[in-house]
Order: sequence, then C-alpha cells, then structure tokens
Amino acid sequence: MNHRKLSRRQMLKVASLSTLAGSFLPRGLSAAEAATAGADKAATVLPQVPRRILGKTKQTVPILLQGGSMNFDQTFDPRFAECMRFGVNYFDMADCYAGGTSETALGSFLEKTGKRDGVWITTKSCNHEPDGLARVLQQSLDRMKTDQVELMFLHGLKDEAKLSPAMAAMADKLKKEGKTKFFGFSCHDKNVAELLQKAATLPWIDAIMFKYNFREYGNKELNDAMDACHKAGIGLIAMKTQGSAVSFDDKVKPFEGSKFTRGQAVLKAVWADERITAAVSKMDNLERVKENVAAALDKSVMDMADFRALENYAGATRHLYCAGCEQICGKALPDGVLVGTTLRYLMYHDTYEQPEVARGLFSALPEPARRFASLDFRAAEALCPNHVAIGDHMRRAAEVLA
Repeated sequence: MNHRKLSRRQMLKVASLSTLAGSFLPRGLSAAEAATAGADKAATVLPQVPRRILGKTKQTVPILLQGGSMNFDQTFDPRFAECMRFGVNYFDMADCYAGGTSETALGSFLEKTGKRDGVWITTKSCNHEPDGLARVLQQSLDRMKTDQVELMFLHGLKDEAKLSPAMAAMADKLKKEGKTKFFGFSCHDKNVAELLQKAATLPWIDAIMFKYNFREYGNKELNDAMDACHKAGIGLIAMKTQGSAVSFDDKVKPFEGSKFTRGQAVLKAVWADERITAAVSKMDNLERVKENVAAALDKSVMDMADFRALENYAGATRHLYCAGCEQICGKALPDGVLVGTTLRYLMYHDTYEQPEVARGLFSALPEPARRFASLDFRAAEALCPNHVAIGDHMRRAAEVLA
C-alpha cells in the first residue's frame, strides 16, 4: 500500500480476500466442520498477521490479539474463526468476562473445531490470593475444556503487595502442575508505572498487559517503567489502546490527517513501539476484525502526519478523557470517592455499550464510592490536568450506574 490517504474501504480490501467464516465452503457442512475446513484452506491462501516474540517466554504471538470482554455466541462464534484464518490465534479471556461466558464460548469453539493446539489462551483471575487464584484457574480450565493455558494473569492488579513470595510460589506450582506455561498480571489504574517497575525486579513475572494508548505516549514515568520491563525480558502487551473517552461530544473535531482510520492509526502507533509485543483489541464484530487485521497486515509505517493526527485528536478530546489519576483530584474529595474508577465504569456503559457489566462493577464498590451525587466537584475539577468536567460525568454515573 502506498502513503496516499486511504479510504476505509481500501484499508478493508486486504482483509476481504474471502467472505465471512466458512461461507466459501460447500453447503451442508456444520458450523464446526466449516470452521475446521475453512481454517485449513485459508491457511494456504490468506496472509497472516505478523508475529513477535513475547519477552522471556521466547514464544511468538500475533501483534493483534482478540479481547474477550464481551458476549460471544455460546454455540459457535464466527469471530474466533475469522481471527484464526488470519493468524490471530491469541484469545484473551478472564474469569469475570461476561460472567464467565466468554470462556465457555471459547471452550465450545475449541471443542467443535478441534483447534486447541493452534490457539494461545490467556486467562485472568480477579481473586488475588494464591489459593483463590488457583481455584479460579481450575474453573477457567473447566469452562474452556482444556488442561492448560499458555498465560495466567492476576487481573486488574492494583496492590503491589499481591506480588508476594507466596504468589511467586503459587505461580511456580501452577507451572509445574502444567496448568499454565507462563505467569504475569494486567493493570490499568493510577499506579501502572509503579507496578511495572516492581515487576522488573521479579524474575517470575513473564508478561504484563497494561493500559497504553496515544494519550500517554509522552508519560516519562510510564516510559521509564516500560524500559525497565523490556530490559528484564518481560513481554509487554498493550490494552485500552483506543484511549476511549468518558463520553463523546459531537462538536469535537473528527480525527483526520492520517492515511489510516483513527482505530487503525492507534494500533499502528502502538506496534511502532519496539518494546510492545502486541495489542489486545475488543473486536466485537466481524467488520472490526477485518479492519484491525487490515491494519496489522499493512506494511506501511506511521509517518509524521499520522502521529500529528493522533496528537491533534488527543488535544481536541483531552477534556473528555479521564486518565485515571484519581490520586490528584481525590485530594479535594472525601475519602473513598473514586473518580477514575467510576468514570472508567461509565466508559464501559457509554462507549463500550456494556451497561450490565458497568452496573455490576459499580454495585461492587464500597458504599462511600457510590455516594457522591450531592458532592461539589469544582475543587476536584480545578486539580484535573485534563480539565475534565468531573462533576457532570460523576452525576451522570450516579444516574445510569446505580
């Protein structure tokens, strides 16, 4: 592809070498048979997404990963098959995703297609105690109808103390039992940089999935932590790469100035960072799969115009983006009020269109974190580096999440 401005249709062209999963096969095949035969046939004719080595694991994974935080068809989900046809064979699961049904859907897919040997599974535990994590992993293995996952994460880690000798011993035990090959954690809260710096000193951490997007590329503290992990051989996986805002304003200037769509440019910028092995993406429909695969297959690199477009977009939408630094605005609020956490759940509700998930997470917060509707947020807004209208968003959160 050349560097002139490409339309969305042109970018999708490379991913349209065949129709939806299984549809080019003779009629009469079951979904499972179609997926199996289709994957075998497509492997010889379709381009495959590039792969990189995931740090000290020495294993290669595709640079584009399928996220699992959504609902899947429990009988047979064509998104799994479509991903695999282009080499996106890494599926990112968790015990809490869609109430556990993401894992059961993947288990059903693998059972019907017989493709377990060709799939990398990462799953995560919301239980951060060693014994609890082991129980969650066994439950996940049962759901996915497999004896082992490639990678096990502590999910949404916040407390550095959970990276304890006892957890290190459990990680080693689970590896020796053959239930996971590798171990690490995911994180996306205010102390991501601190957690990465800690992990760089721990030889038993193999990989980390963390929040990293175009709004944070200039964060020196985060970049120093990424450097430390990269030097230590820890595989780094970017998540929340789209940098979604709390809510979108129709008056915001549209993303323009790049040869890619905004979603594709964001992914290309992440892949341009040699420290990052891959980016996980919530590809919630087949069109999104094809668009992201097209970005991964495209061999052109980000130029200054592309990066400038991202910078301009970040600037235009900064007032809509909560960076999760609730330790700053929290200085002006009562103890227990969690602005960053609450607005992340509001983002799940508005932008990710997951109202049930958002309400469930919000209802699990301690009572002080849910009683804020009558608060005056003006002092907190004065401290916000992004000038977010915290009060407006928090009051909306109180309405739609309660």
